[in-house]
Amino acid sequence: MSITRRDVLKGAAALSILGASPNLSVAQIKVGNATLSTVSDGNLTLPGDFIFETVPQDALPPILSEFNLSRDQLTPECNLALYQDGERNVLFDVGSGPDFMPSAGKIVDSLDQFGLAVEDITHVVFTHAHPDHLWGLLDDFDDPLFSEAQYLISQNEWDYWWNPNTVDGLPDSLKPFAVGAKRRLDVIEDVVEFIKDGQEIIPGIAAVSTPGHTPGHMSFEVRNGSNSTMILGDAIGNHHIAFKKPFWPSGSDQDRELGIKSRNMLFDRITSENMNVIGFHLPNGGIGKVDVTSDGYRFLEGEI
Repeated sequence: MSITRRDVLKGAAALSILGASPNLSVAQIKVGNATLSTVSDGNLTLPGDFIFETVPQDALPPILSEFNLSRDQLTPECNLALYQDGERNVLFDVGSGPDFMPSAGKIVDSLDQFGLAVEDITHVVFTHAHPDHLWGLLDDFDDPLFSEAQYLISQNEWDYWWNPNTVDGLPDSLKPFAVGAKRRLDVIEDVVEFIKDGQEIIPGIAAVSTPGHTPGHMSFEVRNGSNSTMILGDAIGNHHIAFKKPFWPSGSDQDRELGIKSRNMLFDRITSENMNVIGFHLPNGGIGKVDVTSDGYRFLEGEI
């Protein structure tokens, strides 16, 4: 990326949508003197049942039509949040790496759009340890890709994936998630820091416990005065079912009832405080607002 474009990115005072390629879109917003951006890791290709299998099938067709969705396949974006305050470059999650899906694992190229190398990342903060959020942790030599970073994760999330019995409690299709998580967490065992609900992990950034998608899932509130943004991770995992029918169980949540509880807690908080949101799988860079509707909520992409 040219110096001119990089300067524009760093000096932007409001949201901008850039089109480097369909899978590397970037959204950006100011929070006080800091900048929150989304850095694309590409996209996933998922079977529709990953989300739709658990919802009322007779009520699904109108939603598919409204959002122009396929019942058979979904291709959600993967938007990693990047916080920059002039002193820190904080990356929320690390993407898929090369071993999960060919359409994902683009984080190194995307960081290059910001003039950042992996060594420039000072902190890596994990929302949870699913493959599209964790498997980009290691380089080709199985060393941490973000070699200069401090790593932070919730104790509950770590304990769940670290437990050797976890793999036995998962269906066969998800057993590789546990094996892959444990192999990567092993590498950072001696340098990871555990965080808890409500903790200010970095000045202006607080952890918010949102379990359900995984047992120790965390979201993160970035605040400067009355200006605040909630980094959702996968606690609100899409812009259609999760918003329009937040009380429906999601096939992507490991504990579906707890996922519903966390999702609705977040919606209540976000709307009552007029917060911005960053969603890992929300469209067009994943930054926007949440609007209350007569039957749920609506994602207002690109509005801040």
